[in-house]
Amino acid sequence: MRSQPQRDMLYDVAVVGFGPSGAVAAGLLTGMGLNVYVCDRQREIYDKPRAIAIDHEVLRVFQQLGVVDKVLRHVEPFTPSEYFGANGQLIKRLTMVEPPFPLGYTPSNVFTQPPVEALLREHVQQSVHGHVELGMALLGIEQNEECVRLTLRDDTGAQSEVRSRYVIGCDGASSTVRDLVGIQLEDLAFDEAWLVVDLLANAGGLAKLPTTSVQYCEPVRPCTLVIGPGNHRRWEISLNEGEDPRKVIEPAETWKLLARWLEPSDGELWRQASYRFHALVAERWREGRVFIAGDAAHQQPPFLGQGMCQGIRDVSNLAWKLSSVIRGEVRGAAADTLLDSYGIERQRHVRDLTARIKEIGSVIGERDEAKAIERDARMLAECGGVVRDTPRQDVIPRLEVGLLSPDPHAANGTIFPQPWIAHDGDRVRFDSVAGDGWWLVLASDFDGGLPATADFSLPALSILRLGESLQETEGIAAAWFQRHNCKAALVRPDRYVYGVAADQVDLIAMLQTLASWLQWTPLPRTTTETKR
Repeated sequence: MRSQPQRDMLYDVAVVGFGPSGAVAAGLLTGMGLNVYVCDRQREIYDKPRAIAIDHEVLRVFQQLGVVDKVLRHVEPFTPSEYFGANGQLIKRLTMVEPPFPLGYTPSNVFTQPPVEALLREHVQQSVHGHVELGMALLGIEQNEECVRLTLRDDTGAQSEVRSRYVIGCDGASSTVRDLVGIQLEDLAFDEAWLVVDLLANAGGLAKLPTTSVQYCEPVRPCTLVIGPGNHRRWEISLNEGEDPRKVIEPAETWKLLARWLEPSDGELWRQASYRFHALVAERWREGRVFIAGDAAHQQPPFLGQGMCQGIRDVSNLAWKLSSVIRGEVRGAAADTLLDSYGIERQRHVRDLTARIKEIGSVIGERDEAKAIERDARMLAECGGVVRDTPRQDVIPRLEVGLLSPDPHAANGTIFPQPWIAHDGDRVRFDSVAGDGWWLVLASDFDGGLPATADFSLPALSILRLGESLQETEGIAAAWFQRHNCKAALVRPDRYVYGVAADQVDLIAMLQTLASWLQWTPLPRTTTETKR
């Protein structure tokens, strides 16, 4: 049942922008029982694909929303990506990790954006806690110690105001929210002109095309071919100096650039768009009660297809922290510490991943022929002349700073796995049994029993012991504990590992450190071994 916006209501959170990041932010927050206002300048979703890649971390977020089964109808596994050098030789190959998959889903995927975006919007619009207005442009932001006041104008010209405790700007690369609160973007030194072409190939066209995605690392014109769902194929083609970005999107000119692979009778052009690919990151991600996320906070080159995934990581990180503060689970100075950790964590992660994406881009986009030949020789020498498979997900960094245990450990800041669990005669993913909130996951051979609740005070903590009641079917989590040489993991609501412990003494110390640092206010809840 939809809830109509109310001008006299003080919303918990207002989300400006109803694209994928904004819809996921609103979906997570409404799922936590918060009253959320959402607005977007456009009334309809864009009917053509922009994002094409989606990874297992994002699918896990969709699982938390309760929409993953519907989304998976529009998702297919990513094919391997083969890199060919200046003289056409294979120099690199990105593939999938071998199953069993660590997060319960195929790690790298392609998807069709318009129907998935529609599903995300529909999920929010059906929530009693979601209040959605479309055709609404943001004109102004004023904030004080209590709330934020948004001035809006609908597409008839009528103005109105909305009040909210917090605001998240998910309104894209040209973000009005970011501009209104005076946040600047830092240039990470990448600026290139490219043409993106989406095409629906027919049977004849498909027969002519490669069966893997391809990076053509050729100095004369670097380009990428991505195999999308079904008969969808995407090209990202570097533009040469002097080429007019407005001219190349004309169908006749686009077909000239595709002539290497296809002719007009081989398929139907779906979308042509010329871009300047940038690497940008916001200098800060918060201004008082206003936060930015997604393209409003960062833009990166497309070479790993991480743009949308990064935005959803942003809001997944922020949503539970806002909920903890709004619900009073953490207060005062500790609340600011928790909210500040959002920008600290995400900015560093975006920087680290963007640096890796730029490295991949430098491999693909080298324009100097001599340097390209040298690159090819170096890459082949590094692998002993035999190109080996490299899993794509090895490129994604862990969290390095922020709300993590001060005791250094390689597991801190990684994503806790999602094993398949034998449950009530069925086979289900771990998260559906564990529920939301903080988890304390204990290995089956954890010695010392469960810590007493008097030893710590964390709200909504589920204590989950692997073993009889949580029996794995593939041993993913057991292998994770063994690999990291630990027996217990404290996992944040966004599924990132806060810290690990080898025994009960270390575990209690870790719990007390976190509870003291954030000054958690205990809630009247009982922790159990499993949450059903």
